[in-house]
Amino acid sequence: MISRPFFEVVEPGLETSVQELPGRIGHWEQGFPPSGPADVWSFRLANLLVGNDRDAAALECQFLGPTLRFLQDGVIAVTGAEMTPRLDGEAVALWQTVSVRRGQVLTTGGGRTGARMYIAFAGGIDTPPVLGSRATFHMAGVGGVEGFAIKAGQVLPVGQVTAPVTSHQAIPEMRPEIETGKRVAVEVVAGPNDDWLGEEGVAGFLAADWTVLAQSNRTGMRLKGPTITFAPRAYDKLPEHGQDPANILDHGYPVGGINVAGQTPIVLLQDAPSTGGFINPFTVPSAALWKLGQIRPGQQIRFKAITLDEAHEMRRRQDRICTADQALRPI
Repeated sequence: MISRPFFEVVEPGLETSVQELPGRIGHWEQGFPPSGPADVWSFRLANLLVGNDRDAAALECQFLGPTLRFLQDGVIAVTGAEMTPRLDGEAVALWQTVSVRRGQVLTTGGGRTGARMYIAFAGGIDTPPVLGSRATFHMAGVGGVEGFAIKAGQVLPVGQVTAPVTSHQAIPEMRPEIETGKRVAVEVVAGPNDDWLGEEGVAGFLAADWTVLAQSNRTGMRLKGPTITFAPRAYDKLPEHGQDPANILDHGYPVGGINVAGQTPIVLLQDAPSTGGFINPFTVPSAALWKLGQIRPGQQIRFKAITLDEAHEMRRRQDRICTADQALRPI
């Protein structure tokens, strides 16, 4: 791909990073998780708005956005959390195609709603892939720009745009509804270790309000809530499972798994490890993970049990929505 320098980082924001889908696949056994955007839905709509493949590399901005100076004329789109983007001081509309000119400056601020904003660029960010992906994995320093969040003074390239980009808006009904209230409903499917809680423990877990702690990141979302009740098998077990009722013989962790570490549930996110010795009684399905990407510390989660068939239908619906024909209209 022929690329060109497109923007300079003036202020980086808070851990603003390059992300890409499907992420870094096939390297978990070497310690590299998939990574990729926390809110896939907003990420994909941003790319569609600038004429990219929906999985092209773009910026993920969390809680506090960056300031960027454009080095070329081009096209961008901003989606996800509201971080008051402005272009040379003029407000920029979210969820639509925006033309930019050489020398203009895009400023963003602290998140007013949601947790993560996405900025896509026509042509897609064209940093070098590492192990098959441009997605940034901060903990190992791979992908993105030199392996970490962007820094002031860096210049990022985008790929060549081969056709004019038509201005579009994401249809409001096709956008993710970012919750601003105190409580957010998040779907879960049972397993792989729901039997370690038993009927009483499962019912209590699903009935509780779980507060998101500030000690959360792209590896895991830590939660605080009532005491978790375990089934008899969590106590009457072979010694190799460990002493704590939440301990189990090391096994694989799914992305979205709710990892119970003692009495602390941790939802395993895009940068989480692949294995460990704690139970995972529930799993947030892939089509609901975007909600976690937009939840802020202090908000509460109420988990809602759904079937595996319902989770598959959620995924199929989201895939249908995240296409140019379904999600966009000309402006």
